[in-house]
Amino acid sequence: MRIVGIEGTAWAASAALFDTATDEVFIESDPYEPDSGGIHPREAAEHMGDAIPAVVSTVLDHAVETAEGDSPEIDGVAFSRGPGLGPCLRIVGTAARSLAQTLDVPLVGVNHMVAHLEIGRYQSGFDSPVCLNASGANAHLLGYHNGRYRVLGETMDTGVGNAIDKFTRHVGWTHPGGPKVERAAKDGEYHDLPYVVKGMDFSFSGIMSAAKQASDDGVPVEDVCCGLQETIFAMLTEVAERALSLTGTDELVLGGGVGQNARLREMLSEMCDQRGADFYAPEPRFLRDNAGMIAVLGARMLAAGDVLPISDSAVNPNYRPDQVPVTWRDDEESVARDPTAEGKIRGAEATVTFEDDSVVKRRVPKTYRHAELDDKLRKERTRAEARLTSQARREGVPTPVIRDVDPTEGVIVFESVGKSDLAGALTTERCRTVGKHLATVHDAGFVHGDPTTRNVRVDAEKTYLIDFGLGYYTGHVEDHAMDLHVFGQSVEGTAAEPEPLLQAFEEGYAAVARDGEEGGGPDEDVLARLRQVEGRGRYQ
Repeated sequence: MRIVGIEGTAWAASAALFDTATDEVFIESDPYEPDSGGIHPREAAEHMGDAIPAVVSTVLDHAVETAEGDSPEIDGVAFSRGPGLGPCLRIVGTAARSLAQTLDVPLVGVNHMVAHLEIGRYQSGFDSPVCLNASGANAHLLGYHNGRYRVLGETMDTGVGNAIDKFTRHVGWTHPGGPKVERAAKDGEYHDLPYVVKGMDFSFSGIMSAAKQASDDGVPVEDVCCGLQETIFAMLTEVAERALSLTGTDELVLGGGVGQNARLREMLSEMCDQRGADFYAPEPRFLRDNAGMIAVLGARMLAAGDVLPISDSAVNPNYRPDQVPVTWRDDEESVARDPTAEGKIRGAEATVTFEDDSVVKRRVPKTYRHAELDDKLRKERTRAEARLTSQARREGVPTPVIRDVDPTEGVIVFESVGKSDLAGALTTERCRTVGKHLATVHDAGFVHGDPTTRNVRVDAEKTYLIDFGLGYYTGHVEDHAMDLHVFGQSVEGTAAEPEPLLQAFEEGYAAVARDGEEGGGPDEDVLARLRQVEGRGRYQ
């Protein structure tokens, strides 16, 4: 089978030919490079209008040259249907429809973000990995479960590449900014910047503001670039490890143009080595936007019969990866592993050992992180966990008793509680109880910070909250809603039937009286804000 792929979601006009018999991918690309600033949608579309016919023509010439006969021997045309810039996508869609009709072959509409992760899964041979997409307009953690790619975590504001570009434009550098930051960082010293991780979600807006301010205040740009790179990539690596811990898988794939950064790949590889997981990053030509990944996934979709009639082939600029029915994979496959399988589950932050009736939790140094940043996070989180675990217990929430704390070494000794994680014992009643527990701690003026199904312990009688290391004091409705969102993502990404579990969870949250007043009713503001948070991810 030979498939033509066409890509043009934003800046890269690209076409490719994928031959399934030889596994060869021929790619021809013509990137748009603005004279100044970032990507201008009108200029990008004008570039696509000129470049797409040229790159497609080159690929068709190659198809004829490598065919056994005189025709190009094309079996299908795949195109990037979204997400991306609408004007660019429409040009690509028009070109793909015209070519498919001219050749009288099927048309396949590919999700650009799913193609980024599938090329890595295809080349690595991994079974069902966690996938980190780090590209210009996006940053997602994805895992396959129940017939779709589920979003385990994502940026809550801007894409990682766009965030970096905002800083480089501020200092007068041209697009793309990522390679320039990477070069400058090699000559810089680490500069401390805000580190924002909430469960497996993350935010870049505060980091960008702080980086711009640091530059304006006279901090050498090389130092700001070093701090920017160390902070952002450490955040991405941490949430990737949290996703590995949540799902129980030991495979990680990197996708997206920012993945070309050597420091990011180094961090992810080191993290996986440290926890005994396998890591794969495709070669650079498959990390940046390219039609090769569109053609490769298009071939698998075509083999599964997943084709588009011309009348239903409209592009979708807001096409999220979790909207795609994954027709080319077995429904029985899942990123979620058996949480009771001995030796499979490892914490994202710490090692845990059992000594008699105590649990010793050690926040081991993360060698992928800059030493100064790692030391700060380990101490801060150890103190926060000890303080908030005890306070939650005083508020009536079952938590383990703290027996000893050493923030300098990152060690806490707890009472051993529960028989298993909630992840392996999900019921509607337990989820309802978790909702009540979170409402109680929110009433007390703080958040858990990472209430996933791995951070809840259960036995026949009680449901315990553990691991408050990402918690902090706040009365803001946004922070409370994020707690609920983190729990919801962990359930949706791993449970067989998440809907009744999440309904019970929200019912439990709403049932707790607010502000200490008996019968005060549900905190409708938090649940309403949760709906807003759920709609705030990229392309919602």
